[in-house]
Amino acid sequence: MGIFGRKTTDTPASDAAAAAVNPDLTALTGEYTIDPAHSTIGFVARHAMVTNVKGSFKDFEGSLHLDGSDPSRSTATLDVKMDSIDTGSADRDTHLKSSDFFKTDEFPAMTFRSTKAEALGGDDYRITGELSILGTTKPLSIDLEFNGSAKDPFGNERVGFEGKAEILRSEWGLTWNAALETGGVLVSDKIKLNFDISAIKNA
Repeated sequence: MGIFGRKTTDTPASDAAAAAVNPDLTALTGEYTIDPAHSTIGFVARHAMVTNVKGSFKDFEGSLHLDGSDPSRSTATLDVKMDSIDTGSADRDTHLKSSDFFKTDEFPAMTFRSTKAEALGGDDYRITGELSILGTTKPLSIDLEFNGSAKDPFGNERVGFEGKAEILRSEWGLTWNAALETGGVLVSDKIKLNFDISAIKNA
């Protein structure tokens, strides 16, 4: 993903895109592996029209190719094991894994493959790709904020970013619901996705 550049307080908005790539950060160009121990793939759904239920996936892997000279050439892949879903309720997780929702026995993975990366100015980027769930593949754009780079105490070169996106789950065939007596439905169609990623540069 093209997640390079630092915000500057004296750059006009019209020049933001031109200033998006900081030449000093081209050294970050390379191949990276997402570190699942220090990353989160999460989601938020509205429940019963009155509250939010948060969840995450505990088992996933991914890779990044970062291009500091030309962020548009950056790429990302992500593979998530759907059986690792965790919402803090064993009964709810079992229901989500069932044929009503993710059908994890038949469709064990959710995948994302990037097709386009854009520098929006400052620390802001957008990556677009193909999200596959239940055998259905549709485009998804993720807005990103670059959090910086560092070398950890073990000598690993890391980059970090936060991302967010929204989807309508029905577009991927996730249509199960239940009507409420007071009107509305039990589970929202709109799902908020959030990503908190730490990735390690490959040797």
